[in-house]
Amino acid sequence: MKEILAIIAAYNALNTSTTKAALATVVRVEGSSYRRTGARMLILDNGQWVGGISGGCLEGDALRRARLAIAQSKPTLVTYDTTDDDDYQIGVGLGCNGVIDVLISPLHPDHPNPLDCLKTCLDDARKTHVLLTLTSFTGSFGDLQRGDMIRYDGPDSLLALGDAELTTPIEQKIQQYISKGKSAPFAFELSNGQSLELFIEVLLPVPHLILMGQQYDVLPLVRMSNELGWMATVVANPQKVTQTLFAEAHAIVAPDAFASIPIDQQTAVILMAHDFKTDKNNLPRVLTTDVPFIGMLGPRVRAERIFNELSDEGRFDGETDRIHAPIGLDIGAATPEEIALSIVAEVRAFLSHRSGTALRHRAAPIHERE
Repeated sequence: MKEILAIIAAYNALNTSTTKAALATVVRVEGSSYRRTGARMLILDNGQWVGGISGGCLEGDALRRARLAIAQSKPTLVTYDTTDDDDYQIGVGLGCNGVIDVLISPLHPDHPNPLDCLKTCLDDARKTHVLLTLTSFTGSFGDLQRGDMIRYDGPDSLLALGDAELTTPIEQKIQQYISKGKSAPFAFELSNGQSLELFIEVLLPVPHLILMGQQYDVLPLVRMSNELGWMATVVANPQKVTQTLFAEAHAIVAPDAFASIPIDQQTAVILMAHDFKTDKNNLPRVLTTDVPFIGMLGPRVRAERIFNELSDEGRFDGETDRIHAPIGLDIGAATPEEIALSIVAEVRAFLSHRSGTALRHRAAPIHERE
């Protein structure tokens, strides 16, 4: 979402009477690639761009092709095959060993374009959004053309495709992709011989850290969250929070207003008050929510003491499946900044359904779930 926000901001600031633009989107990946489906870059005809579709090896060629697409006012689908031994193939020699399809769509300020659709997803940042982009087709599908994007808000959204036969298979594929948190193409052939390929993009809410504490080690976590494009809400007495933390956190919420904080499956709560009694009293409150990840700062013996005391008081039923104590990956973190890195890494691994181990021990491709 951080990349999308940067692209939208750059396009909004653009003088479209003097500078033309196109949007390049990775819509299919086979094998290995630095960026995955959904990676984007806004390309201006003056040679500048925002975002990226690779590690830097394809952007130059994409700029050339975008200029052509802008001049022709016509979207184009470009395939980069880094598995080919052809010396003239862009990307060969980089060792990526993958095939990448990039859709390049000229942006017309006077007509609906993909960025208009992306902007609508910003209205509710804590909702999972599904976007459908028509990448190729034979026949006719309503008024849609290659590069057009629609936001899926239920079966009625698919009426724009102009054929009821598509509704069930597309809905089934959407639900499958949502459950996996993935974005991928989907090809379908109708009984009348027409065919189409859609890029189904699932935009999950950005990770949301709820930090229950106000000590100096909260700030590095907030800053790291901001750098990643995540959200960080700090639960603390506003009168004891520094001006710097006020300025950088997404929100400062008083402890008695904790229940007002929206919680979803992309949320992690971290108990880091550095006060035994405070963390102990906060844990039962957090356990009453549906938050999938609860982290506790401090040694294991401290967490076990909290569990035992709460259990003796009848305030803890022994549920520890959601609790990560001590929180963080074992990277030898010592400073507040390194500890923040360790914490963020574990949260990212958990939300991605990964183990957090070294990639060299991974048998499956880097970007795929095992």
